[in-house]
Amino acid sequence: MLLYIHIPFCDSKCHYCAFNSYTTKFNLKKDYMKALNIQLKHDLENYCKDKTLETVFIGGGTPSTIKIEDYEETFKILENYIDKNTEITSESNPNSATKDWLQGMKNYGVNRISFGVQSFQENKLKELNRAHNAKSAITAIQNASCIGFDSINCDIIYGFKTDTFDNLKEDFSLAFSLPITHLSAYSLTLEEGTKFFNKSEVKIDDEELSYKIFDFLENNGFSQYEISNFARGKNYHSKHNFGYWQHKEYLGVGAGAVGYVNNQRYYPNKDLDEYIKNPTSYEVEELSNDDIKVEKVLLGFRCILGVELSVFTEDELKRVNHLIEEEKIYIKDKNVFNKNFLLADEISLYILE
Repeated sequence: MLLYIHIPFCDSKCHYCAFNSYTTKFNLKKDYMKALNIQLKHDLENYCKDKTLETVFIGGGTPSTIKIEDYEETFKILENYIDKNTEITSESNPNSATKDWLQGMKNYGVNRISFGVQSFQENKLKELNRAHNAKSAITAIQNASCIGFDSINCDIIYGFKTDTFDNLKEDFSLAFSLPITHLSAYSLTLEEGTKFFNKSEVKIDDEELSYKIFDFLENNGFSQYEISNFARGKNYHSKHNFGYWQHKEYLGVGAGAVGYVNNQRYYPNKDLDEYIKNPTSYEVEELSNDDIKVEKVLLGFRCILGVELSVFTEDELKRVNHLIEEEKIYIKDKNVFNKNFLLADEISLYILE
């Protein structure tokens, strides 16, 4: 069982961000954490009885906008559901992840930290509406390492209008010089509800750029294990993300989180005020076996996990064999693997047509 905890507060709203987050209503932070703890306790007692959580992931929004003492009750609730093997990740932003905040999270048991850096270029940070600068990003990563975090992720966005391979190399090279063990390189997407939506001029569609970035990261010791994720070694892979790709069950706690238990996806209230009033009121979506199969195939081809041959019908296996002949995919140990993660969706749709 995995656990995702959503913190929906941000100092500023990035122009590309479609996640459920608020740059106002900071006066509700304490009430929100109380409500979150009510839902956390409820979900753990109902869905995680006598089980140990494999992973905990605190995301957002910006988890570092919540004071360290306001997490105390949350981690107290988690005590009986985690052990020394539980991967506990928290996202953070360089402008709010102070040394004291990072130390506090380490003391609570967080053993993996992820920084939303996105770029070390000042102009790009401003245009993305990031609330930090390059210097604060560097300092935050260095502080995390000094405190004792040995599993540190850095997010970088590429595909913005000012990006070239040369200036992206500078971003990545600076990241390599820091004590990070994992790098998430996300291609900019223009999602509905964001400031960038309908502004196609801010995005570069350049598949060749993606391939150059992947090769550059690989040549500098960061191996790709999913379309956007790269690590210095297998021991630094995100266990939490792997759990999603393996279609494991997960709890979703917080306004705008999503959970998946017993072939059902459940959604706590996205509206902050409504969530605080009733944190255990969920919308529930039933997933059919076909739904689950499609998700397993799409996710499996996006990463190094691959897809079990046994999930495919006879007709689908014919299309699998055709793609093998075309050298797009290959079979090993009764699993089908994708050679090119960028083609994951096309491969999946072709096989499942």
